[in-house]
Amino acid sequence: MDAEKSNLTYPLETAKRQIKSFYETFSEDEANRILSKIEFHYTPKHSSWLNAAEIEINIMDVECTGRRIGDIETLKREVAGWTELRNEQKKKIHWTFTREQADKKMSKRYV
Repeated sequence: MDAEKSNLTYPLETAKRQIKSFYETFSEDEANRILSKIEFHYTPKHSSWLNAAEIEINIMDVECTGRRIGDIETLKREVAGWTELRNEQKKKIHWTFTREQADKKMSKRYV
C-alpha cells in the first residue's frame, strides 16, 4: 500500500538540493510524480528544530497538559485549543544563548 504523502524535514537549502536531484535523476514527469507525494517541512534557519520542538512541548505541558486528562477526546480538544491560542498570539521562541556563550561553554570539547 502506497502512502498518500511522505513528510520530510530538512533545512531549506538541503531541501532545494534534494528537489533538484530528482530532476537530475528522473525525467521531468517522473520527478513531478514523485515530488507530488512528498511534503517538505523546513527547519528554522537560526536554531535547532529539535530544540524548538522540545521547548514548545515543555510549554504545552506547563500551560495545557501538565495534569491528568481522563480521555483522548478531552486531550485532543485541550491541545487543539491551546495550539490555536498559541498560534493566534504568534508566540515565538526568544533565544538567549549566544554563539559566544556556546563557544565558551563548549571550547573544551572542540578539537
